[in-house]
Amino acid sequence: MTASHAWAPRRLGDLVNLTSGQSPSGFKFGSTGKPYFKVDQLGKSTKYVGRDETPYLAENLPEVPAGSVLIAKRGAAIALNRVRLLTEPGFMDTNVMALTSNPGLEAEFLFYWLSHRGLWDIADVTSVPQINNKHINPLEIQLPRTTEQRAIVHALKGADDLIGVLARLIAKKRKIKQGTMQELLTGRTRLPGFAGEWREVHLGQLGSFLKGRGIKRDEVRTTGVPCIRYGELYTTYSDYTNRTVSYVDPDVAAAAQPIRAGDVLFAGSGETKEEIGISVAYMGSARAVAGGDTIILRGSWYDAVYLASLLNTPAIANKKASAGQGDAVVHINARALSAIEVTLPPLDEQAAIASILIDIDNEIEALGHRLESARATKTGMMQELLPGRTRLSMGAAS
Repeated sequence: MTASHAWAPRRLGDLVNLTSGQSPSGFKFGSTGKPYFKVDQLGKSTKYVGRDETPYLAENLPEVPAGSVLIAKRGAAIALNRVRLLTEPGFMDTNVMALTSNPGLEAEFLFYWLSHRGLWDIADVTSVPQINNKHINPLEIQLPRTTEQRAIVHALKGADDLIGVLARLIAKKRKIKQGTMQELLTGRTRLPGFAGEWREVHLGQLGSFLKGRGIKRDEVRTTGVPCIRYGELYTTYSDYTNRTVSYVDPDVAAAAQPIRAGDVLFAGSGETKEEIGISVAYMGSARAVAGGDTIILRGSWYDAVYLASLLNTPAIANKKASAGQGDAVVHINARALSAIEVTLPPLDEQAAIASILIDIDNEIEALGHRLESARATKTGMMQELLPGRTRLSMGAAS
């Protein structure tokens, strides 16, 4: 049977006790005691916070009870919507506020409601945004009975559980890929059936280097001829790509440097030495072009996915970083890249290793799509359940 009890509009200040934090200078922290939270610690999780999320413990702390909802009340963390649920008695600094539910308001319902509602639009937007009691107290919340609150919390926790499972699977797959790369790209472990000798070569022996030509920011489109710009090599792509995120008009493409499947692209400049020389293999079938500050290796005797993955490993990345020049903006040129030495297995073994890495990436991508779908489903549930647009079937509880 569908829940029919009317939801009552309530003033949030009548449903919670508000507690503001105190400066850490008033406490002596050690290795034992109650946990103390700064805004940074609220970023250590997505829902629950306890002593595992903070290095600050003290014996002489005041406390708010477990189940209190902690919110960022000052600064940019308000825009990040830092809302967390305390798992044990603890306290917080002056940039954090605690909302402790009174009887009739379930703590986790409050957590989900605040997380969904958001904080930014109630803050005083001054040079430093802030939230105080005067902003929280008048907020109106549509409140069902506690039995329905618990049912909504149960449904949303189920969505959270699925999201957590998928996120952990993705993290596990990424660790597997990292371990696989450490074993196979170094030759520490050989694939069955391969015994050919690995050879040391300089990148310049694998082909020729080309230079991308300038594509201005205002020439980038959402459709047209695919293009890759140097900044995207270290912000958007990872090791290889079949498609691009940027496009240009045909007349702009006509003046730019064409790239083809199997080309390995390098970021010719960056703000740090770690960014320069980041390598991405272009594996797309579509005609594409490269913008300025992009260096392109075009050749043979290498599998592009294998080579780009190898070039981004820490050992080779350090070689590229050491060849960088400049301070505010760091550059690397084709001559420096050409001199970098790598050790390569025979081409068929490279291709087999690349295929394994691609398979793992495909699994990670598929899990990522499932994770996005689960998050979208949870968002939809919150939009429907928290304001009471959709009511849960409560059975005998109604």
